[in-house]
Amino acid sequence: MSEGAHRAFADDASVRRIGEGLIHRTLPKQEWTHEAHLAACVFLLVERPEIVPERDMPGIIAGYNESLGGVNDDTQGYHETVTQLYIRAIRAFLARHGGGSLADTVQALLASPIALRDWPLSHYSRDRLFSIAARRAWVEPDLAPIAPPEI
Repeated sequence: MSEGAHRAFADDASVRRIGEGLIHRTLPKQEWTHEAHLAACVFLLVERPEIVPERDMPGIIAGYNESLGGVNDDTQGYHETVTQLYIRAIRAFLARHGGGSLADTVQALLASPIALRDWPLSHYSRDRLFSIAARRAWVEPDLAPIAPPEI
């Protein structure tokens, strides 16, 4: 993760801007980074109780992608297993490390193993994670279970 990613979430307002930009489809495409995905999930879980990420995130992300001219199909766009995996992991992370400011929580998350771009591959084989089935629906890990101690 780059130092620029850390500076991007220097305060609560910067996290809220990402989350609200995603919801309202106003976030510039170049700002929809891996780190922004994680920050948006923290924001939704902490500050938007009317949104149930497990239920609502598919439509939110797919709609955002489409608003930018993107496509959600079997090879690109929204990915159900990756999304649900991160929601689960971030929920568990918040249970252990939540309670601080949004920015501090996001900073702690970005410093954790969960924030590594290849973290899902410690639980899934590449073939399973990037399969059409995993893109369309939740599939269980085939390498290692998701365990709270790592989170």
